[in-house]
Amino acid sequence: MNDKIISKRELLRYVGDCNQLFGIRPYTMTGGRANGVRAFDVRNGSGLEFTVLQDRCLDISALSFKGVNCSYLSKAGIVSPYYYEKDGNGFLRNFYSGMLTTCGLRNVGPPCVDGGETFTQHGRISNIAAENVGACIGMGANPPVTDAGGTEAKYKDSDTGDNPATMTISGTMREACVFGENLLLHRNIICRQGENRILIYTAVENAGFRREALMLLFHFNIGYPLLDENAYLVVPSTTTTPRDAEAEAGIETWNRCRKPASDYREQVFYHDLKADNKGNTSVALINKTLNMGLALHFNRNQLSYFTQWKQMGEGEYVMGMEPCNCFVDGRTAPRNKNVIDCLEPGETRNFDIVIELLDGIDEIRHFENQWKNNELSKL
Repeated sequence: MNDKIISKRELLRYVGDCNQLFGIRPYTMTGGRANGVRAFDVRNGSGLEFTVLQDRCLDISALSFKGVNCSYLSKAGIVSPYYYEKDGNGFLRNFYSGMLTTCGLRNVGPPCVDGGETFTQHGRISNIAAENVGACIGMGANPPVTDAGGTEAKYKDSDTGDNPATMTISGTMREACVFGENLLLHRNIICRQGENRILIYTAVENAGFRREALMLLFHFNIGYPLLDENAYLVVPSTTTTPRDAEAEAGIETWNRCRKPASDYREQVFYHDLKADNKGNTSVALINKTLNMGLALHFNRNQLSYFTQWKQMGEGEYVMGMEPCNCFVDGRTAPRNKNVIDCLEPGETRNFDIVIELLDGIDEIRHFENQWKNNELSKL
């Protein structure tokens, strides 16, 4: 495809329908435990393709770039929230993993009991379906407008400018309980024609009338073939702390990958990241054999912590890159005692993350050199 961005009128001289080049396709899954899950497939015309799950927190399952898969999909498969299990290993039984699983909003880590209330593993939010969902393709100088409550991608007829088409999916997840919390997670996912980036804007609102603890982790999961024995992490750590004895044994090789092993046990590392004077920071998994990488850009003023999940097992071969505002030990863990954020009644907190696909050795070198030159990516 020609990378030159042209106006909508000029583009329509070449195609009958812009979906020939890029677009959003809504559909409903059938069969097995995925039956009934509503989803969107997004293509941006530059080889970037991904799937957004409407019934799973508007999280991202599959993601590929120029035909190369980048996300890890677990053996649990995509599971409807209808099958949500709150007890024991329930989270793991419907943890499809995918490119992004959102964890929280009131617990991140193992199940626990706090103040007489039982909290499930990694919270409930990833199993909550979106409401007020909109999908829109905007073309021109004006930003796209979502169609609240609809599921069809629509074009703005008034768009005549020369800016790239912008694909937007938006919606709200409600984590609420009678006599309990009333938390809203608002999300906008934006991808522009011809760019190698996905913008994920998340806001958490306390719509209730009591103070609420907020624990939030963005569980990005990289899989084969972007992840293989040739891949490595670039993480600008000032300190790297192993979570437990298993991680301590792998501290010397925390950033390097290996072939799948039958006896591998997960290793988790906490990283204290460098950032610029505005709080911007970046991490990436790079595979120079493929001349590709996947980077995350975020802000430490919003997400103070970064967790690395390294799992090099057979069939469970994944590298998790996880910006978060807490540790993954649960809300009652000593490590979280003085770090858990709280939302006051009526307060809203923003969390912005950019996924960037690094295409070719020049972009990889630029990403790596920015740390040597102390120049960080900007959101």
